[in-house]
Amino acid sequence: MRLGLVRQRYTPFGGAERFVERAIAALAARGVRISVYTRAWPRHAAAAALEPVICDPFYAGRLWRDASFAHAVRAALAQDRPDIVQTHERIAGCDIFRAGDGVHRVWLEERRRTGNAAERLAIAADAYHRYILAAEARVFADPSLKAVICISEMVRNDIRAHFAVPADRLHVIYNAVDPEAFGPQVRATRNATRAGLGLREGDVAFLLLGSGYARKGVPTAIRALARLPGQARLVVVGRDKSQATYETIARRAGVAGRVVFAGPQSDPRPWLGAADAFVLPTLYDPLSNAVLEALACGLPVVTSHRCGAGELVVAHAAGWTCDSVDDAAFAERMRALLDPAERADRANRARDSVAALT
Repeated sequence: MRLGLVRQRYTPFGGAERFVERAIAALAARGVRISVYTRAWPRHAAAAALEPVICDPFYAGRLWRDASFAHAVRAALAQDRPDIVQTHERIAGCDIFRAGDGVHRVWLEERRRTGNAAERLAIAADAYHRYILAAEARVFADPSLKAVICISEMVRNDIRAHFAVPADRLHVIYNAVDPEAFGPQVRATRNATRAGLGLREGDVAFLLLGSGYARKGVPTAIRALARLPGQARLVVVGRDKSQATYETIARRAGVAGRVVFAGPQSDPRPWLGAADAFVLPTLYDPLSNAVLEALACGLPVVTSHRCGAGELVVAHAAGWTCDSVDDAAFAERMRALLDPAERADRANRARDSVAALT
């Protein structure tokens, strides 16, 4: 049997890529041949177990990038099609679609809801969003689509709300968490990491892990922190090209000395080990591997209603969800976690919430 996997870009820490690499290893062990349709695939990424099919036409701009890649993939499949084709991109004509980016229509709704008039106008005028909305609609309307992998119940519900996909084709499969990498053992470097951050005995560190600070809700986290006593600290790990903007927000909120912007880190585990709780006021996150990993490490979580992993947080009472822009609500839940007994109780529930995702 031969399986085709479609993934335009490989990023070393992407959730989709980790899913693909684990799947490749498991399938190859069962004798399945695998072709990956991509613009580029690194040698270290399970290279021995797969055949990369490079589809890398020239492009300028993200609309041309996605459209040209889709065209190249369809042309490659027309010449030599595997027995089953699973796509991680919004490309019609495949057997299985993994909705790892959620529903673009819902993401835009959240941006319009939380943005200002200028941002709403920019969304309306952006041809790229129109292309993605049309491509998304084509995927779900394609009669050849046999199954959709929904990475959370939230994504499944969003698809059912906006597209006429039979319920029996929608399958919820959460991303896995490696217990050998993420668990209580990450606390081995806790003291050293906290010392490097300037955290004192009694400080309660809330970790926010994610790139693209606006989408991940960094402004809400900063404003929530400003409502809390001085022992509460915020550590932001991730990348944003406008970090100075968020440093200004912290300064104007009067908490510049209580917020650490640590930048992107290749290994999140020391930071998870140094933290006391995890906060992610994301505008829209179909699942969030960062939340799953935080839970596995025993961190209570406060995230938004539009974070797919939030359903696990709520189901196991491992924390709370709030509206992504309600800093008062976030502050109330974060304040509860300043109590060591409350944190300890939620921490035990956190580990239980992802125990089955191995």
